[in-house]
Amino acid sequence: MRQSTITTLFLFSFLSLFSQNNLEDYVKEGIEHHDNGDYDNAIASYSKALDVDPKSTLTHYEMSLSYFSKGNYEEAVKYSDFVLKQKEDYLLEATLTKGSSLDMLGKTKESIKLFEKAIKQKRIHYLLHFNLGINHYKLNDLDKAEEQLLKAIELNPNHSSSHLILSYIHNQKGNTVQTLLASHYFLFLEPDSERSKIAFGNLQDNFGGNVTRDSEKPNNINILLNMNNDKQFSSTELMISMLEASRSLEENKDKTDEEMFLKNTESFFKILGELKDDNNKEIWWTFYIPFFYDLAKSEHLETYCQYISQSKNEDALKWLAVNNDRLVAFDQWLRREQ
Repeated sequence: MRQSTITTLFLFSFLSLFSQNNLEDYVKEGIEHHDNGDYDNAIASYSKALDVDPKSTLTHYEMSLSYFSKGNYEEAVKYSDFVLKQKEDYLLEATLTKGSSLDMLGKTKESIKLFEKAIKQKRIHYLLHFNLGINHYKLNDLDKAEEQLLKAIELNPNHSSSHLILSYIHNQKGNTVQTLLASHYFLFLEPDSERSKIAFGNLQDNFGGNVTRDSEKPNNINILLNMNNDKQFSSTELMISMLEASRSLEENKDKTDEEMFLKNTESFFKILGELKDDNNKEIWWTFYIPFFYDLAKSEHLETYCQYISQSKNEDALKWLAVNNDRLVAFDQWLRREQ
């Protein structure tokens, strides 16, 4: 009788191990299909995994992700809900997938409630704040969007998308300095993507967008002052306009666009650094300005300017290709500054 019991237990353990191996194999197979963009076969593999273990939270989460990537947001919500109801693993991932799915279904307000509930439950993660900020931005609630993006940056300063959307918000508000600072940091983190081309264009537009020349009187320069409500950078905005207008000066007439970009960027960073207000605890004064002021005082500003220009300037790419030693030195300087 005892031998029979031992044999039964051994067989049960063997079958459990075999099933677990099958489950892992099917999930691994599904992930490979998903990573290759083959979402239908990924879903088929996950379905086999669920036949083995219908309660697997990992499989349900991976299934929701593949449905989301395929554009079937209703199914993505369904499988995310299973994970969330288990209250075990992959809660953050399922929340992000469900929230993004609700948003894509046009249920942005529901998505906001979901992210807010997760944050209240102490699921602290920068992507929760980022996605919540994105949702508020889509509803044109710029102040709430900014509040959440600042929290995302605080949790992860290297999340490039948070800086990018923050630049869009302040561009929409008409705040030139804030737009420039956030755009610069985005380009520092992500200099060579399609988004970088847009960000660099916004950076150029904000640096000289309020300066025009009279076509009949080329020596006459018109500066349109920004009348928004943010006064903390009003003097700097005027200085930016003056820097852009200085292109027409005799001393600058032979300078290339790259040389003027370097010169004006240095002036912009140094002006802000010298105006630094230690009593002001906003991100502009505590995070962006100290970094860029130190950069402007270093020997690496030209490298930085070439680096962030590479998406829009082939000459910058050529410069970077033959100045790898300066890139290495810049990287070493950054590591020391951290």
